[in-house]
Amino acid sequence: MENNNEVPTSSAIQVNEFVELKVENDVRDSPLYNDDIAPTKIAQRTWHKGNVTALWIGMAICVPTYTLGGVLTAYFGLSVLEALFTILIANVIVLIPLTLNAFAGTKYGIPFPILLRSSFGLYGSNIPCLIRAVVACGWFGIQTLFGGIACHLLLSALSSSWASLGSVGEVYGFFMFLALNLYVVIKGANSIKKLENWSAPILLTVGIGLMLWALPQINLTEVLATPANRPESDSSVPYLMAGITAMVGFWATLSLNIPDFSRFVKSQKDQITGQILGLPLTMFFFASLGVVLTSASMTLVGETISDPINLIGKIDNPLMVGIAMVLIIIATLSTNSAANIVSPTNDFQNVAPKFINEKRGVLLTGLIGVLMMSWELLKKMHWIESDVSVEALYSNWLLGYSSLLGPIAGIMIVDYFIVNKQQLDLVSLYKTGGIYSNINYHGMIAFLIPVALTLYSLTTGQLNWFYNYGWFTGSIFGAIIYYLLKRTPSVSADNVLNETP
Repeated sequence: MENNNEVPTSSAIQVNEFVELKVENDVRDSPLYNDDIAPTKIAQRTWHKGNVTALWIGMAICVPTYTLGGVLTAYFGLSVLEALFTILIANVIVLIPLTLNAFAGTKYGIPFPILLRSSFGLYGSNIPCLIRAVVACGWFGIQTLFGGIACHLLLSALSSSWASLGSVGEVYGFFMFLALNLYVVIKGANSIKKLENWSAPILLTVGIGLMLWALPQINLTEVLATPANRPESDSSVPYLMAGITAMVGFWATLSLNIPDFSRFVKSQKDQITGQILGLPLTMFFFASLGVVLTSASMTLVGETISDPINLIGKIDNPLMVGIAMVLIIIATLSTNSAANIVSPTNDFQNVAPKFINEKRGVLLTGLIGVLMMSWELLKKMHWIESDVSVEALYSNWLLGYSSLLGPIAGIMIVDYFIVNKQQLDLVSLYKTGGIYSNINYHGMIAFLIPVALTLYSLTTGQLNWFYNYGWFTGSIFGAIIYYLLKRTPSVSADNVLNETP
């Protein structure tokens, strides 16, 4: 007699190039699942190449991008032409891991931490996730600081009493901008999509207008001929490589968690085309704008200023300052909400999906971002004194820390394309007892060896090449070690863990 009381189990359904998860109680009740990190339904995958292009334009046009040319010339010993060339080449290079790691998100509708469960284990994935989350929270705090200064200058242009607050007003602006960011992300993916679609054409139009306005103020040939800040006898190659490594590190974070966005895209062609159209040229153009406006600042305000917020703040025209600050607020909001909140929100959910949902993940990201910037906020309130600057944090710690993420990118690509041949068990990614172990020791070893070499190089001064080219060396070493471990015919820890008595 047929048993009609059989409990239904979850299953993966293939529809053309997509795979969709049909969720039943076995997955719904799993401690590894909640609705916010569940795979998107095919009906939710509506982003076309224009949306992806707008996403990247919105993320790329921001204050740190504006200052990249100055960072490369001042800290990396490059000429202006070399700096601009470096930015373009680095962003073409970073397109490779971006488009490859986006594939699984588009096909399976899964976010970054769920994809990591294949290469690092169901619970082991929390280690690279939290490392990624800390970087995002740091960038979130810095971008919120920039946005808060813009809010302060906007209100100062409207009210002299607000202007009298000085740096204390910047702290108030910080929390205003923080609330605006958190609101956008809590509203969900469609809110981010609308923000980027709305802001991208405005920001591009304003950028082109600023470029046309600033060019007559300078001698472009003279600016581009600015010599490199390095000994004339030195070869340019190591300086260029160091610069390219740093610029790749600028988007090393997004090259990991791009599935957080590609899970909403309607086809692989759309995610590839959108990223190609949106990233390299936008980064190159806005970094070039920074070089041009910094050069024009002497004519405009009588001193060289590489920060667009402070440059505009010195212009004696309240209306122009107010309009410019609104645009900077829009630019920083579009970058911060997408690039620096979405990923840690998903990463924190991965730790405890039944206790941390999307809203709690967003609030936790905001709290950590505030704590990481607390020293700067306390300085602005005149409660403490410190010589540590935001610029030092931005140009040193975060870019250096991003180099530790290289192995994760290499491991992810090898795991999905070579080991698994683009085939994942969607049900097993969300519950124990499937084909994925709690900890994938192959992924852990492949990650820890390059990280250990990076830290050894950093602390001892030996193997300088490994740290100097950190993202490249880390990703290549991580990929090779992971591949070799997976090819080893001996019984592995993963196999032992998956054996059933």
